[in-house]
Amino acid sequence: MKHKTAYSSILDHFRRDECVILDGAIATELQRSGASNFELSDDTHWGFDALHMAPKSVQDVHQKYLDAGAEVLTTNTYSILDAPSYTADYDIHVEKPIHWMDLARTAIELPRKAIAKSAKQDSAVVAFSIGGEIEDQQQRATVELLLGKVFREAPPDLVLFETLSLIEDNMTFDTIKMIIEAGIPVWVSFRRCRKGVCGIHGQLWGGPEGDRFGRLAQSLEKIGVDALMINCMPVNRVDGTLPWLRDFTDLPLGVYPNLGRFVESGWKFDEDVSASHYSEIALGWREEGAQIIGGCCGVGPDEIATLAIALKGVPMGNSRKEALGEDTPPMPDKSVDTSTFWQDQSGRNLYPLPLPKITVDPGVFVPTQGSYLIWKYLFNSDIGRDQSCLDIGCGVGILAVQLALNGAAHVTAFDIQQEAVDNTLTNAFRNGVSERMTGIAADLYSFLPQDKYDVIVASLYQMPTNPKGHTRGHRDIDYWGRNLLDHFIKNLRNYLAQDGTAYLMQVSMLGARRTRDLLARYGFQSKVVDFNLYQYNPVFLDNLEQIRAVEKLSDAYHFKFDTNEHTMVMYLLEIERRQ
Repeated sequence: MKHKTAYSSILDHFRRDECVILDGAIATELQRSGASNFELSDDTHWGFDALHMAPKSVQDVHQKYLDAGAEVLTTNTYSILDAPSYTADYDIHVEKPIHWMDLARTAIELPRKAIAKSAKQDSAVVAFSIGGEIEDQQQRATVELLLGKVFREAPPDLVLFETLSLIEDNMTFDTIKMIIEAGIPVWVSFRRCRKGVCGIHGQLWGGPEGDRFGRLAQSLEKIGVDALMINCMPVNRVDGTLPWLRDFTDLPLGVYPNLGRFVESGWKFDEDVSASHYSEIALGWREEGAQIIGGCCGVGPDEIATLAIALKGVPMGNSRKEALGEDTPPMPDKSVDTSTFWQDQSGRNLYPLPLPKITVDPGVFVPTQGSYLIWKYLFNSDIGRDQSCLDIGCGVGILAVQLALNGAAHVTAFDIQQEAVDNTLTNAFRNGVSERMTGIAADLYSFLPQDKYDVIVASLYQMPTNPKGHTRGHRDIDYWGRNLLDHFIKNLRNYLAQDGTAYLMQVSMLGARRTRDLLARYGFQSKVVDFNLYQYNPVFLDNLEQIRAVEKLSDAYHFKFDTNEHTMVMYLLEIERRQ
């Protein structure tokens, strides 16, 4: 009965106009604390593995949040919907089979133990986390088993559906009703702002939605949901959303955003936002009407402790501010000597084509058609001679090596993969230019070079992706296909020398208007110096529905010659600072 008393205490906070303090993230805190046998990624189910591999570490994290002032402890079950399929993988490594329902029970037991050791037995509650939408009948059946078996024996105080996006298109709504009808309170949280569905970095998916989110909030209130929140987005996407939602619902509203971002090596914490700064931002959310405040990925006990102190006694406000961040993108035979067979106008032998000597190491991307387009332009010019050059997304280094072969003074090869940088440097050695090349393995989103470059080349990944079925993940889902491209343009002035030139490949299915406007906004001008036609491969065909959606909302396009043949245009842009 103490559990019900504790949840009543949370409801009393709302009635007394007191802010409820939610905890921060479990998985990223396990990484920060160096938990043994733990590696953070979506492939390891975003921390769920730790319930088996490092349960003591999970309990320690719960205890830290409780000591910091959190009143709602969230279970380490964000990826529970997929647990029945992947916990079977554990069984081949251990003598005793591991059942996902036992791990769910453990997930509830660990925060209970932390609360039992504290003076908050009547005031702190356990929220069972379910990450993302109920996409199919199997996931629905997983929740039914939780209700009928796990929760009957070890009930949480509430169920928290997190990081929802497209709830009206699947089984989520009816599943929420089922839990409420079973007598368990439900809180829901969305990765949305007032302008629509957001990606993990705040980019907007799809076109304008009008009041869709607000009316969804009304529907959730009508079926008995107890609280509505937004989460898993940057702090600058929060402002303005809660006052807008208040026009549609009287539910308690809350917010718990991210600090940092996921990269292949794990979570990269935001070093620019201190705990005290986070609490200052949280005071702004309280002024906008937040009644529940905590943190998602990258937010730890220090931030929770600081905001718990800062928010104590602060009444809820009702101010309205314009939402920060950018608007939605606009609507939007080698034995035969053939060395003199064919030559170009400069007398260079083109048969066989003198492509740099390249090998591709395991796990490294092979050059794409976009890379070959840029390479051809570099090969046909003297670009890079006696200049400092940067190859962003170097892969195997075909562009970096060609710049060095052109006579560059120095080339920096940059890629998020250390394996790609190593592969590039090895290929530089094969081509005799290794003394003029260095490499950097880092994430483009956090790349701040010490020097600026005379020449920059970039062939970046560009693929519109439908977020449906991917909303629980922490890798960036690129609705418009422009995430890397837009980030490159926004930060180009940090990379490019005053009189420098950048060469960027862009595909037609992303649209030109957004690129033109962004370049102009950040002080650049561009022109097309080459282009090529490229027939869709299976990857593009798999994403054809999303490509069509983007084309419908913007000036993006591709050619369709018959039922099965789709062709896009790859443009090579030459970019310079506007005079």
